[in-house]
Amino acid sequence: MNKQGLLKLLALLFSMGLIAAACGGSDDGDTGATDTTEAEAEEAATDDTVAEAGTEAEGDNDTEIVPSEGERAYGGSIAVGLEAEAVGLRPWEDTCSSPCYNMMITIYDKLIEQTVDGEYEGWLLESIEPSEDFMSWVGVLRPGVTFHNGTELTAQTIADMFIVQQTGAASAGQISSANLADVQATGDLEVTYTLSQANSAFPAFLARAPIGMVFDPALATEDPDGYANAPVGTGPFVVESRDLDNETVVVRNENYWGTDPEGNQLPFLDQISFRPIPDEGTRLDALLSGTVNAFQTLRQGTIRDARAAVEEGADVTLLEFQGNNTGGGHFNVLVPPFDDKRVRNGLVHLNPQDQVIEALGGTGISLPATQWFSPDSPWYSEKVAEAWPKFDFNRGVELITEYVNDPARSDGKAVGEPISFEQSCPPDPTLIAATQVIIEVYEQTGGLIEAEVTNYDQQTHINYALGAENGFVGEHGAHCWRWSSEDDPSVNLNPALAPPTAEIAELAGIPGVVSPLNFANWFDGESFQAAVGATQTDDFAARYALYETIMLRIAEETPIWYSGHTATAIGTDANILGLNGWHLPSGSIGVGFPNAEGRWAEVWLG
Repeated sequence: MNKQGLLKLLALLFSMGLIAAACGGSDDGDTGATDTTEAEAEEAATDDTVAEAGTEAEGDNDTEIVPSEGERAYGGSIAVGLEAEAVGLRPWEDTCSSPCYNMMITIYDKLIEQTVDGEYEGWLLESIEPSEDFMSWVGVLRPGVTFHNGTELTAQTIADMFIVQQTGAASAGQISSANLADVQATGDLEVTYTLSQANSAFPAFLARAPIGMVFDPALATEDPDGYANAPVGTGPFVVESRDLDNETVVVRNENYWGTDPEGNQLPFLDQISFRPIPDEGTRLDALLSGTVNAFQTLRQGTIRDARAAVEEGADVTLLEFQGNNTGGGHFNVLVPPFDDKRVRNGLVHLNPQDQVIEALGGTGISLPATQWFSPDSPWYSEKVAEAWPKFDFNRGVELITEYVNDPARSDGKAVGEPISFEQSCPPDPTLIAATQVIIEVYEQTGGLIEAEVTNYDQQTHINYALGAENGFVGEHGAHCWRWSSEDDPSVNLNPALAPPTAEIAELAGIPGVVSPLNFANWFDGESFQAAVGATQTDDFAARYALYETIMLRIAEETPIWYSGHTATAIGTDANILGLNGWHLPSGSIGVGFPNAEGRWAEVWLG
């Protein structure tokens, strides 16, 4: 395939494809849990229905992406309610989820963006072209871009960024996964990316924060800790103040380079205040009462309640999207008893997905997940759906009993003693309810399982899984999490499958290939090589087969568990326009708001 053909293919891939720390959806109104009996478990275990590719949940109502009409107006300020505070605002260092992305996208520009039609185009890069063997990519930056402090953006900036990114907690794993070996300024505005291995999907990595968001490398090197709360980018807004756990205020960048399709300089708004409001009900109420003008959510129950409010007359616009983002969690396979597949597999069999989804408020909105891809994704595999361990109470008990009665059990306990572990989720009421549903199933096993439920705020939850103070191994046991996105599968899978420690990498014969973003700490050489192989070809059928192999292996080894595919939404006052149907520099309409990540530069008050 020629280069033009490759670009068209990758455009398709990007339209289909960080992680956010939470589990499934949420419903702030119902904190009760559904009782689960062994009889119900056996009945549920007989349900072998598998969603066919191309199907969607009954309530999956993606909002059509259409540019707002009306005369653009400058001025005004809005407040946006976010589900959590950002750990930090450094793209290379701080793990970023949906609320963090809403803030960082106002401060930083990305090198690449996606369009609504599935094509991808340059943002700060005017163009990017691969070599015939995909071993190098040459990008050309647009001229006339300056940072908030007046520093000019050049190709050398991107090369200097790479030095910082190589040791970044968030970017190092992405660099490894992208096979990125070197970045050089080969002209004033020309950047040459050299790879260690072919990567046909390399531009996908430039469309996400860790190596795609452009920062001032000199300031980042001078004061990396200070940069977390006083970042400098080239984006449409400048950080004015940051009061952690209260409010981050960004104001209009008067010297921003970007314009809308009519030539109006962006941004339109004077100010945006981002306010972390962790409680789902409080955040929705804040929008409905006018305390904030917009909010984002990744909770099905909140979407259900927001829909009901709109039906009752609330003057709110709801922008919805549901894709590959998948709720569930991971087991830390480097700690007992999760280092034994029997335990992991047994606990997955004891996960009543339909009841969990009900507790999360997602009934009629979310389908039970069996893999990282939703049934309407071209990457979805019915073979994987069939292979995923279904809710089967008796089989789950059988596997856990086998481990408990094994004299060589890895946790060092005596034969017959129950397994014990920590099960941790953020303190959202419906995450607590969903966890309780699972715990009640555990309680039906006759004392085989002792699970301590803990609830940490989302920032602590992320850091706990990341394990920065423990060699990035993490001290967690079973940990609520989300998986996948609309990006090319390599962006999420490669770092999640790479060796989690230097020792494991050494034993695998790939020294130095370590990813702190492998939160489950599960390494399988076959799966990792499949992920690498999928980036060495542009043939869709070949890539599909490799990703199917990975999903089948995950279904066998169960380092993670699933609830359902995650519906997401951004709700705004009806007079907030431009969030749906924003544009790229070329004039193409942007991808929209996947994962409740808004692009705020083109927003105005109507």
